[in-house]
Amino acid sequence: MSFIRPEARAALWRWREVLVAVAFLFWGLNWALWGIGLTQITGWACICIGVVLAVIGVQRMRFRLGAGGPGVVQVTEGQISYFGPLTGGAVARSELEAVRLDHTARPSHWVLEQPGQPPLAIPVTAAGAEALFDVFSSLPGLKTERMLSELHHKGPHQVVIWQRSPEPQHLRRLH
Repeated sequence: MSFIRPEARAALWRWREVLVAVAFLFWGLNWALWGIGLTQITGWACICIGVVLAVIGVQRMRFRLGAGGPGVVQVTEGQISYFGPLTGGAVARSELEAVRLDHTARPSHWVLEQPGQPPLAIPVTAAGAEALFDVFSSLPGLKTERMLSELHHKGPHQVVIWQRSPEPQHLRRLH
């Protein structure tokens, strides 16, 4: 038996990182203002960490568009797997060539491209799709704020979120 309605629980779960960051900020502020010596220094450090956690939490919250979409996403040791009702597949994070956001599909889909494989389309509302935020954030040169703004921008088009830059000819190695 739960004392919290399912809608309220879902809203709190969506804001979980931000709520933890705010609690950390208040805890640090309490120590910074009323502590003495090392406790006060620790309080200011907690405030700094809380601000960083709040920024990351807001970004993660903006990435989550909901649940209940078709399929399940799993990220295991750099391998992105999607198990859908009609399609599915796997892509290695190290082999990714491009990440596109396809707004023409309903719901919108992440399209992951790997050489020699057909593109893998993952609905943004698939179960476990929030794990893609960490994968996308680790891609070199990806602009997180641009990705989040494109995610919330609707229109009948596809947007390239990230593309691996080709290695210049003079840097290619034989072995």
